[in-house]
Amino acid sequence: MPAPHPSTAAPSGSDAAAAPDASRRAALLVVFLTVFIDLLGFGIVLPVMPRQAEPYLAALGFSPVTSGAAIGVLFSVFSLMQFIFSPLWGRISDRVGRRPMLILSLLGSVVFYALYGLAVMLPPDRAAAALGLMLLSRIGAGIAGASVGTAAAVIADCTTPQNRARGMALIGIAFGAGFTLGPLIAYFGLAIFRQQPGGVGALASLLSFAALLIAIFVFKETRVPGARTAKEFPGMSRTAAVLRLPAVGSLVLVYFLSIVAFANFEATLARLTESAFGMGDDDNFLVFAFIGLMLLLAGGLYRPLAKRFPETQLLAAGVGLMIAGLGAVGLVAWAVYARGTGATGGFERVFYAASAVAVAGFAFVNPSVSALISKSASADRQGEVLGVNQSFASLGRILGPFVGSMLYAMHPSHTLPFAAAVAVLCGVAALLAGCRPREQ
Repeated sequence: MPAPHPSTAAPSGSDAAAAPDASRRAALLVVFLTVFIDLLGFGIVLPVMPRQAEPYLAALGFSPVTSGAAIGVLFSVFSLMQFIFSPLWGRISDRVGRRPMLILSLLGSVVFYALYGLAVMLPPDRAAAALGLMLLSRIGAGIAGASVGTAAAVIADCTTPQNRARGMALIGIAFGAGFTLGPLIAYFGLAIFRQQPGGVGALASLLSFAALLIAIFVFKETRVPGARTAKEFPGMSRTAAVLRLPAVGSLVLVYFLSIVAFANFEATLARLTESAFGMGDDDNFLVFAFIGLMLLLAGGLYRPLAKRFPETQLLAAGVGLMIAGLGAVGLVAWAVYARGTGATGGFERVFYAASAVAVAGFAFVNPSVSALISKSASADRQGEVLGVNQSFASLGRILGPFVGSMLYAMHPSHTLPFAAAVAVLCGVAALLAGCRPREQ
């Protein structure tokens, strides 16, 4: 290797240590912004999309049932794309680097959120074109948002095994921040852009563009130089190989089932608050913001706890909190039903407390599983392995809302989604008791 030019020689002393630290901090900042912007755009669009799609569906003569199915497709296709593309993005990032994949992801968010804004600006007489563009925008946003596994790989690149859980908690905090501010921005955006429904899409696109600029000018590559990766194109055989890694398959199953259980709650939340407490659309914006705030606060609490307790204990605690919280939400739904509509008493406060406990539990499960899975994978497979984990999480976000929505309508008390979630989580607890994921 040739000697460095005097003007470019490596710094010595504290400067040499400071440069890598600064680079790692910048990388973690970009990862945080990438996930935050992804969830922010999701949170902006999520509360308003059904309302904006309904006029077009009505113009095409869709019945209430088919309209609901169409809206369900618009929701689930986002997670379907993440399920398909998360392992692919992670595997490619192992080969070509994290930076190009994150930049490509943010560029996709810019384009497809702008496309969504354009779609909802079309008049009702162009309903077919509007719905087609809405569907295309959701497909594209899901593909772009499949970079969460890559973002987790960046954190794995930048942290030691001992600090891995604290690093992974940044993703949970970004989720919470995005999910908190997204509905609030939509809430105020609808007032500001009352005559321009595309304003929420434009706003999400602009925020993605700001994150894209930061990624281009601040983010430095974190992938280990010279790391060897397999030459096979990512596919089912590669996914199966990942699931056969020691402890990885059981941890992916734990995460998948936890997502299914929590998605039962997310998918039925707005309907439950309307039926139990008479909340309208504006109130539900604030409920979603509260859920996001609890994710944010619990993620912040997790980081210092990760210094004192192993991930396995924090994971078990998270599952326990989810069981307690979702069980209590189900009891609130049953109590309101038993007393009759309007006789809510103090149940609304209990509902908020129970929801906070469930959300805090999920905020503990997320980084614990990611950290344990990351420790079970070699440095040259972080993107692939964490991408597979996120892929199955996306599958859970497809199945969970579908199952929860069906169960919600099967009994007038609306308790079945929460009973099912508790049953699933009891299975998760039994699975954790039967296996001990490796820690370092």
